[in-house]
Amino acid sequence: MDRSSWSSTDNFSTVTETADREQTTTTTNYAPANVEVDLSYENDTAYGDALTWYSGSLTSSALDYRHENGRRYHKYRDGSYLLPNDDTENDRLDMLHELCLQVLHRRLHLAPIENPRRVIDLATGTGIWAIDFADQYPDCEVIGCDLSPIQPTSVPPNVKFLVDDIESEWAYDRHPFDYIHARYLAGSIKDFAKLIAQCYRSVKPGGWVEFQDWDVYPTSEDGSLDGTGLRRYYDEVYGAFEEAGYEVRPGLKLEQWFRDAGFVNIHVEKFVIPYGVWPKDPHYKKLGAWAQAQAESSGYEGIALAVLTRYKKWTKEEVLVLASQARADARRRDIHMIFNFYVVYAQRPEN
Repeated sequence: MDRSSWSSTDNFSTVTETADREQTTTTTNYAPANVEVDLSYENDTAYGDALTWYSGSLTSSALDYRHENGRRYHKYRDGSYLLPNDDTENDRLDMLHELCLQVLHRRLHLAPIENPRRVIDLATGTGIWAIDFADQYPDCEVIGCDLSPIQPTSVPPNVKFLVDDIESEWAYDRHPFDYIHARYLAGSIKDFAKLIAQCYRSVKPGGWVEFQDWDVYPTSEDGSLDGTGLRRYYDEVYGAFEEAGYEVRPGLKLEQWFRDAGFVNIHVEKFVIPYGVWPKDPHYKKLGAWAQAQAESSGYEGIALAVLTRYKKWTKEEVLVLASQARADARRRDIHMIFNFYVVYAQRPEN
């Protein structure tokens, strides 16, 4: 597909060069100047089916997990990751996978990799990206790494999953990777600069590293988000993540982290993702439907429970009230919330 046809709005690219480091950065912005509201939304029922769950849950391994406030959490390196790993959360992660495919027009990656032989997917979650990638590249060894062994057991023969903490020193990089992939790590990593430097050391000269991630603080072009329960939810929840030491806006900073690590040929692509089916443009309407679907599947509670109860001493009931208020506002047709999503990929120099 012609990438220029991805958006109904104007795209722009800029190229900058740094002579002393021979770096090139290409920035492509797929974020429109504004996302037009569909005034016929009152009578729009075409996207109701899109708010159903994307796939059935994947079978989780029966391990000694941490159970808290009615949700299940990882036990290995207990407390490192603050979101659940139960079936409800796994379904949400699979819906986020579909949302990313919609954003990237069914592409698993944007980095121009060719015939990769060894690839790792960091914080693989349910493993759905690693499995799809292994199907697409059957001659490639694909490793999925995560704190939780929640991946399915029936997978392509060229996939294997490891339980490990990607913020610790890697013990599986003796043979460098052709390509390293990570996505939506916002709120789960404390030191992105260190992680990306580890990626630099672990990818082959000429190999590519790609991160796809959020600025988790939403905006609204018409100010409709101001003063709402939604705004309070994101301020309270992600403010707590930041106080706990987690980076929640990595999308904005990935380019600099890649540059500081020594990467070249850095490409930055920014996408707008609306929340809900209020946009007039069919593409943005579909993205909004998937964004709402994943949040409706207990996403508000799942993201907020551990960080607010462990770090801010909220009660479970207080968190549920906050989540309920956010969900109620999210269903309002006069609130036009959008998120910015970034895809940044870069190359380790050949020399």
